[in-house]
Amino acid sequence: MSRIEGHLKALRTDLRGTMVRPHDLDYDAARAVFNGMIDRRPQAIIRCAGASDVIRGIAFARDHDVALSVRGGGHSISGKSVCDGGLMLDLSAMKGARVDPQRRTARAEPGLTLGELDHGTQRWGLATPLGVMSRTGIAGLTLGGGLGWLNGAHGLTCDNLLAADLATADGRLLSASNNENDDLFWAIRGGGGNFGVVTSFHYRLHPVGPVLAGGLSYPLREASKVLPFYDQFAKGAPDELSTAASLGFDASGQPTISIVVCYCGPIDAGERALHPLRTFHTPLEDGIQPTPYRTFQSAPDTGFPTGRRHYWKSGFLPNLTDEAIDVMIRFVAHVPSGATGVGLQHMHGAATRIDPAATAFAHRADQYDFLIASQWSDEAHSAPNIEWTRAFFEAMQPHLDSSVYVNNLGDEADPRVRAAYGANYKRLADLKATYDPDNLFRSNHNIKPTPIAPIPADGPRRTSHPEPLAPIPRRNDRSAGNTRRPGC
Repeated sequence: MSRIEGHLKALRTDLRGTMVRPHDLDYDAARAVFNGMIDRRPQAIIRCAGASDVIRGIAFARDHDVALSVRGGGHSISGKSVCDGGLMLDLSAMKGARVDPQRRTARAEPGLTLGELDHGTQRWGLATPLGVMSRTGIAGLTLGGGLGWLNGAHGLTCDNLLAADLATADGRLLSASNNENDDLFWAIRGGGGNFGVVTSFHYRLHPVGPVLAGGLSYPLREASKVLPFYDQFAKGAPDELSTAASLGFDASGQPTISIVVCYCGPIDAGERALHPLRTFHTPLEDGIQPTPYRTFQSAPDTGFPTGRRHYWKSGFLPNLTDEAIDVMIRFVAHVPSGATGVGLQHMHGAATRIDPAATAFAHRADQYDFLIASQWSDEAHSAPNIEWTRAFFEAMQPHLDSSVYVNNLGDEADPRVRAAYGANYKRLADLKATYDPDNLFRSNHNIKPTPIAPIPADGPRRTSHPEPLAPIPRRNDRSAGNTRRPGC
């Protein structure tokens, strides 16, 4: 790596932001991410102050054949936002936001967390659908889809993206929307960080005032009674009511099942809609009440502190059958860590009424996002927690769909990555070949560019397939003999 030391020093003086190197005092803090199992050491970290720093970082990685990773909120379980030995673009200082309450839109930079964006939009009684934890970054959430508490009424986060600016592998800053670079706009709504670095998001907002939200809790031994009723209730719920079930341990260490709800319409209508759920069986606790939306969004934060070790397994669960419930009860009763939880976030309503081919996010069925969120603090406990999670996930296989929500995906093999993009993988791979043919953006749940077919000796042949998009011209092309290092 010494061959580029001089170039890194020159780059450092050319930035609006700052560069952090391994010898700097704040290096370990700068490379740390949410998942404490991730311990990677980039050669340099650029704390970007704006789009110009992003473009400079991309050009440096491309021209010097250096691995590149991109950090927004640093909240992904896979930890792919930080790489070993390469260059990390840290966008966390890019926190600009501008809300237009008349047009009900917001422009937001990629370093914002969900809570920070909500802070700006809720001042006007508005919100865009986001996730379920306030410390999650908006960038990765949006690019992977964005399943949260407003999905029934207003769809996923990516469904409410109106436009984006992003820096591409060849050093351009492009605007993407339905009217400009629409193929790229399609790809970034569910295709992850495979196509460039987004420097600005433009969202549609919706009126969201205080919500009727909170949870009902029951002893785990009553799950076989509670969950079937919940399943029937959730699948008949109005769009304004989004729900989730979870199995884990309460504050006193008792195994419990919780039903969490968020009604984003008039409170009195929410009271009527929730009455059957609140009265079918007496809970240990009923915490459902009118709540500021921001308060509800931050409620889970304390249960997921930064630095714990995480190992997650996830898949879409089409039906909450008795057999699937039995598997959950059996494994949760013997979980190695009291901090671990099993989640069933319901996707329904507006999020499911969009054509699977309309955006890169393909999984548009009424279903549950099933998540085994294992977490623990002591490294010595890693083996039993990982073993338990894998065994649990294997036992759930007969009940799960083959697809998976990319934002829950760990560091897994290519078949699982393909399952995350589903039926849209082929089109995404073709677009990857157009916008990032050398796979510079590969420290992610990677979509490999479609190989360019060789031209036959007798010339190109006409086929019934549409012509591929023309490749984007690249600056400073290297010689054909130069090969790239493996990705992070």
